[in-house]
Amino acid sequence: MPPRRKLSNLDRGRAIGWLQDGVAARQMAQRLAVAPSVIIRLKQRFHATGRVQERQRSGRPRVTTQREDRFIQRQAMQQRMATANNIRQRLQATTNSVVVRRSKTAYTTLACVQGVQSKEQP
Repeated sequence: MPPRRKLSNLDRGRAIGWLQDGVAARQMAQRLAVAPSVIIRLKQRFHATGRVQERQRSGRPRVTTQREDRFIQRQAMQQRMATANNIRQRLQATTNSVVVRRSKTAYTTLACVQGVQSKEQP
């Protein structure tokens, strides 16, 4: 099964144009390298709403940036005994950014590092 990929706004517009020209959904799916169900859902959404843009997704907003995530990971790897609070304080001191909530990434990273550390020790 090929990896999942999203259609760009340009591809969505092309697909709607092809639909209006009478091109079959399977042919469009092959041209755009997606499953036919993607084209069918796009067609249904276009007829229902008149739009092809992606909708807003629900979900928790990110607390840290990718750069801050890399900093957290580096700190956790360099100082194995550091706690999440220590790393958060270092992050705030280094980047002058305020992280109000603790990043889930920090806990995940620390858990992964501790898991790696426990696997390394016989």
